[in-house]
Amino acid sequence: MEIDVQAMLFEFIGGLGIFLLGIKYMGDGLQQSAGDRLRDILDKFTSNPFLGVLAGIIVTVLIQSSSGTTVLTVGLVNAGFMTLRQAIGVIMGANIGTTILRLL
Repeated sequence: MEIDVQAMLFEFIGGLGIFLLGIKYMGDGLQQSAGDRLRDILDKFTSNPFLGVLAGIIVTVLIQSSSGTTVLTVGLVNAGFMTLRQAIGVIMGANIGTTILRLL
């Protein structure tokens, strides 16, 4: 059994490109559809780090996927709806939410 390194490399780069393109289009779509109302809601729920962690835990428990929460958060940062500081709290909360789900 031989490993085709060239094919594996092209598939990896292609998959990464499609993933990044999807994040870009998700951010653009969020900006066009949600606008200032979503920005105000996110500012309210992630204004301090504790609320951000709590929001990350709640979203992760609801959708049962820390990866989904993280991708959504990255999309919101890319769209300009959240700052990096807010996103760090949410992502930490997503990891805590995953731990809670595994304990249940």
